Amino acid sequence: MEQEREIMEVDILFVGGGVACLSGALHLSNLIAEHNKKVEQEGKGERLDEIMIALLEKGTDIGSHNISGAIMDPVALKELIPDFLEKGAPVESEVTREEVCVLTKKGRIKSPVTPPPLKNHGNYIVSLSKLSNWLGKVVEEHGVDIFPGFAGIEILFKGNRVIGVRTGDKGIDPDGNKKPNFEPGIDLHAKITVFGEGTRGSLTKGLVKTLKLDEGKNPQTYVAGVKEVWEVPEERSEPGQVVHTMGYPLKSNTYGGGFIYGMRNNMVSVGLLTGLDYEDPFLDPHGEFQKFKLHPFVAEILKDGKLVQYGAKTAPVGGYFSIPKIAFDGGVIVGDSASLFISQKIKGIHIAMKSGMLAAETILEALLRGDFSAAQLGHYQTSLYESYIGKELYKVRNFHQAFQKGLWAGLTKAGFQYILGGRILKGRLYAEPDFVHQKKVADLYGADSPTDGQKGIIKFDGKRTFDKESDVYYSATIHEEQQPAHLKILDLNICYTECREQYQNPCTRFCPANVYEMEIDEKTGKPTMKLNFSNCVHCKTCDIKDPYENITWVPPEGGGGPKYTIM
Repeated sequence: MEQEREIMEVDILFVGGGVACLSGALHLSNLIAEHNKKVEQEGKGERLDEIMIALLEKGTDIGSHNISGAIMDPVALKELIPDFLEKGAPVESEVTREEVCVLTKKGRIKSPVTPPPLKNHGNYIVSLSKLSNWLGKVVEEHGVDIFPGFAGIEILFKGNRVIGVRTGDKGIDPDGNKKPNFEPGIDLHAKITVFGEGTRGSLTKGLVKTLKLDEGKNPQTYVAGVKEVWEVPEERSEPGQVVHTMGYPLKSNTYGGGFIYGMRNNMVSVGLLTGLDYEDPFLDPHGEFQKFKLHPFVAEILKDGKLVQYGAKTAPVGGYFSIPKIAFDGGVIVGDSASLFISQKIKGIHIAMKSGMLAAETILEALLRGDFSAAQLGHYQTSLYESYIGKELYKVRNFHQAFQKGLWAGLTKAGFQYILGGRILKGRLYAEPDFVHQKKVADLYGADSPTDGQKGIIKFDGKRTFDKESDVYYSATIHEEQQPAHLKILDLNICYTECREQYQNPCTRFCPANVYEMEIDEKTGKPTMKLNFSNCVHCKTCDIKDPYENITWVPPEGGGGPKYTIM
């Protein structure tokens, strides 16, 4: 029998507590206030009174699930809050010094010049979790209702029109039974729903598939970012210092690179991005990051330091041709959920913020017209493509695809693309989903089993390098363990047969949080998949990279997950 649910009516619903939705909600609140003031002054037009703007966030607090490198181009924040510095925006430092280098196994080749796309003077190093938390408080001060700890689990439709979302039930045991603390989710109905769940949002993923919003588009492709924040001795830390690396520990056929950003209070942000279109089923993004920290150049920076916080996430790098249709009857998509990211510059914050603001401007028009159709909301998509972020995205429309033949060929093509404004041989380079790139073990290594060295296995010292369980501890990740697992393996038999035989269960490696463990019975040799779902840091790598598309990530009970504070 269907659970009876409370219905809450709002005017505009933002799903996701990242900077895209926060910026959209704040800008919309400001626009409505400006409109009403203009009506009062001019004595004509219709006021928009008692417009309820609500925002859902699955984390315990705004910012607790937000993580990025991160360097922020302040252009969008300046538009949204011109005096953001005076109002206490928690930026770490303006970029003061930058370097780009290629790492070999033991050495470093420093670029004599900084490539133009990676010039960051005038930009700011930020902690995205801190910035989002601050912005959330500003948004609340402007009358937006924020509901942290509530995960959207289902899109509500009336025909093909989106009319809102349903939040998840709380108090369900692992067998699906109601516990004494059971609370049913509620149905939030809205005139317009804005989806800004971040990378590979579960609702957006289903929405794109249901409404076929990606027809004729390249598939969205991703990088997995693994990051730590360290406290280091004062002489090893310089606020505003930016280092980007290519090469070691990633092989030349694997897209990605490292970063080191100097923060305030002797903190340094260090991380590695690994393209999820890699081929080797034994590649472990977390393990590659540990090797990155052992490189003499990086090790010297971290020497005598201590780990403060760990996290991981994926970021969309498919670019312009991967952007789905972002407006439809009753809603729009913003930020990373819409694949809005400049992979050439490794930047997405200002893109996400501006997309939310442009959505807000279209939403105001829709409210004034009383028209929430795809035709009306489609003005958002038009304005986005015509804006400076649309032009940025178009200029690098083939950037990531150019690296499908490896690093050195990719750098050559990227250089020509920069000179030619994104053109190279073809107007559009196509791509395939990340999971199809993974090669079978036998195809890559032959009949013999690969050695530990070929698998990239290293020993963790607990001082500079950490196993996944230890790192998860530093993410402060907590889930209510007496609930259904939010990582859905569609067919366990595939794990025990085809995936084990062909790929040796790569989920046990590509997950940066040790969620997936294959236990082998010593007597029978029978494998059993163990799901440590309470470790999950919500990066979505498993949903993206599984070679059989056999894993689906859905939100856990609201409030579960990492608790980032400086990521």
